[in-house]
Amino acid sequence: MEKEIKKEYTNDELTIVWKPKTCIHAAECVKALPLVYLPNEKPWIQIENATTEELKAQIRKCPSGALSFYMNGEENMEEETLETKVEVLKNGPLLVYGTLRIKGKDGSEEVKNKTTAFCRCGASNNKPYCNGAHIEANFEDS
Repeated sequence: MEKEIKKEYTNDELTIVWKPKTCIHAAECVKALPLVYLPNEKPWIQIENATTEELKAQIRKCPSGALSFYMNGEENMEEETLETKVEVLKNGPLLVYGTLRIKGKDGSEEVKNKTTAFCRCGASNNKPYCNGAHIEANFEDS
């Protein structure tokens, strides 16, 4: 599998980690903190427009796990073991919470932490992961 792209945005206290290939474009971040997450701007994350506590609360609600954070000056706790839980999003992906070891069809392995969104509609160009294509495909649960 190709190397995962990761971008970091930091303030004095916190660093936001964004993994674009993991994002399912649910826009929960934009809805929660519209002055921080500006999809049409570069950089699209304006971390200075919210408090550290506001950022942490919003990032914990990211449905795909594309956004995570660590506190500056502390060990990066991004890779932590969590209880495994599965949630089916209505007309959307299958969300698996926890630490997963995923073996690809080519035999390669990767570890996913926090939340992993798996495609249910078949339209993702990033299978087995969701990339938000279910929205364009008008996917609906039967």
